[in-house]
Amino acid sequence: MSLRTIPKTMSAILTTGHGGFEVLEFRNDVKVPKPKSDQVLIKVLGAGINNTDINTRTAWYSKSVTGETNSKDSQGLDDDGSWSGEPINFPIIQGADCCGEIVAVGDNVEIERIGERVLVRTMQQYAVDYRPYECWTMGSECDGAFAQYMVAFSDESFKVESDWSDTELASIPCAYSTAENLLERSAVKESEIVLITGASGGVGSAAIQLAKRRGASVIAVASKAKASEVKKIGADKIINREDGIRFSINNESADVVIDLVAGQEWGELLDVLKKGGRYAAAGAIAGPIVELDVRTLYLKDLTLMGCTFQDSQVFENLIGYIERNEIKPLVAKRYPLKEIVNAQKDFLAKKYVGKLVLVP
Repeated sequence: MSLRTIPKTMSAILTTGHGGFEVLEFRNDVKVPKPKSDQVLIKVLGAGINNTDINTRTAWYSKSVTGETNSKDSQGLDDDGSWSGEPINFPIIQGADCCGEIVAVGDNVEIERIGERVLVRTMQQYAVDYRPYECWTMGSECDGAFAQYMVAFSDESFKVESDWSDTELASIPCAYSTAENLLERSAVKESEIVLITGASGGVGSAAIQLAKRRGASVIAVASKAKASEVKKIGADKIINREDGIRFSINNESADVVIDLVAGQEWGELLDVLKKGGRYAAAGAIAGPIVELDVRTLYLKDLTLMGCTFQDSQVFENLIGYIERNEIKPLVAKRYPLKEIVNAQKDFLAKKYVGKLVLVP
């Protein structure tokens, strides 16, 4: 292992258990980790805020939860509170997004990697031997980026050559890979019509850009207050969330629905799909329990798909898009690491378009 001058301790946010903001503990005496033979040590330059960080903290993934992500009943049971349903070994350093610089490498990693600016893949495969539909998630199965330093597998740390700022790059990994995976799995093609819910959030705004990059037309569902900003991102048509989908668009108008919201109006999303349409989901911020009319499903020959597992090609695509400037970052605000509670409160208030980023 080759080391630069690296401190022995660092600042970090420890999540001490499932719960509210009180379980987020800012410490400046956390031991700096050392990379194993197949890992690199990364100085974190930026760490985005994501739904999965909050959902994991509150145990929202627990089957005991039926409400939306920021409702009073969003805190679930501890034993199945992670996205995988497996108990989390607390304390843990969360943070699913990392932009950073490699400052040390393990014995089996090329020393030339030191100095590279990298993005770390959120949903990883290396640790699970690349088995299909299995993931190793940063900030859940291992410590993440809410710290000054973190270790990551070398194979999951992707060099990026770009004139974007560290904060801008830090807005990409989780949200944009989720969005790209949704579009990849639902096979969005040129000239198709894609309806995107939650369009002003990190994943939704990423999905708009990535769908437009594929040559699709985008119908975006967003609040009236954010409609103009969502339009600027590239949406061709805006549905005001307050007006309701069924009153704003004809049935059988979309080829694909990219859904991050679910909730009580979920059935309307299947109504607006054309025959043979595809529905892809990677979130349920309005509530995970929905009512399905199975007749709509089979009479319209629809395909419904959940999208968590990501093939490595998804992240490789994003690195290429960044380096060719085919997408652009949407950073709404940045915060010092110690202000994580304010950042997550702002995230839950949903008064912005794009991403919030912590800077260690």
